Amino acid sequence: MNNLHTPALALTPAETAPSTLRQFLLYFLRLGASGFGGPIALAGYMQRDLVEQRRWVSKQDYVEGLALAQLAPGPLAAQLAIYLGWVRAGNLGATLVSVAFVLPSFLMVLALSVVYVRFGGLPWMQGLFYGIGAAVIAIIARSACKLAPLTLGRDSFLWLLFVLSAALTAWTETEVVWLFVTSGVVALVWKTRSGIGAQAVSVAIVPWPTWLVTGLLGPASLGTLWTITLYFAEAGTFVFGSGLAIVPFLYGGVVGQFHWLTERQFLDAVAVAMITPGPVVITVAFIGYLVGGLLGAGLAAIGVFLPCYLFVIIPARYFRRSAKDPRVQAFVAGVTAAATGAIAGAVFVLGRRAIIDVPTAVIGLATLLILVSVKRIPDPVVIVAAGVIGLLLRTGV
Repeated sequence: MNNLHTPALALTPAETAPSTLRQFLLYFLRLGASGFGGPIALAGYMQRDLVEQRRWVSKQDYVEGLALAQLAPGPLAAQLAIYLGWVRAGNLGATLVSVAFVLPSFLMVLALSVVYVRFGGLPWMQGLFYGIGAAVIAIIARSACKLAPLTLGRDSFLWLLFVLSAALTAWTETEVVWLFVTSGVVALVWKTRSGIGAQAVSVAIVPWPTWLVTGLLGPASLGTLWTITLYFAEAGTFVFGSGLAIVPFLYGGVVGQFHWLTERQFLDAVAVAMITPGPVVITVAFIGYLVGGLLGAGLAAIGVFLPCYLFVIIPARYFRRSAKDPRVQAFVAGVTAAATGAIAGAVFVLGRRAIIDVPTAVIGLATLLILVSVKRIPDPVVIVAAGVIGLLLRTGV
């Protein structure tokens, strides 16, 4: 979630070391290509590398960027990277950094999408995702358990919003945007009054080659491509939190509303994002490719990342005056509680589809125990191991 505690920094305020824009971009290109661990880990890498070791970014700039990323909807790590790019070279720096940070994982997911569409029906691919799906549920459950106390603390009112959001998500099997907004408004009113707030059929597209818009069900129509763009832009605009916080929102639209993917294919999309570096929300590129081919993947990625880009560069000059406003903090706290609850509800919704028999139940439980007991094991390693086990079980090797 975006409401993270600001990490302790070793540097005291001092002049930053000189760096070229090229060096800055190469750093984010490498981070996007090798940074595993989700938003908290990625933000930690930036703090360690850019503030403490290279000293290209001041402590104050980093903390302010983290605060802005916490307050705005969208992926935290990407927003923090964009803000640091803006500090380094204005709007040009923000634009180039956003591309450098997202591009490596986008290309990796695109490659996996091509393989999935071409060979998705093969037994080995089905076997891999048989195990991976169960492991993904365990990772989502672990994330919900970690995020709840981190973002809600001991605030009983926020815990109430969390429980209501989790229950509604599990019951409706979708994420309701108005619930987030309502939770923010209710928290604002409550904290202000209580005095604690101060703290369809596919049609080939004529202008483009057919292969450019062909997904699992053939060429996508112009209307489908337009819907892809608008829907993922809505996801990037209204979903507070990062990484897995977007999963229940996407499930409601991709599976429930538009019926673009089956529940199994949606879990596969989440799994693909988890075994690649960079921001987890790059799963939208996989979904976009399955629905509308290469163009669909590009439109989905643009749709989800453009709002978070705009949420950084537009208020960057002015947000310092409002970041400490208790009313803003109260609203964000309410939205965050609802978003955390939605993740917990998604565990129930997706778990019913992924845990289908005794072997998947064992894989899921074993994954959860490993993640809890072995603190430093990377998620991709666990997911790959689960995939291999699933493949062995399905093929009888």
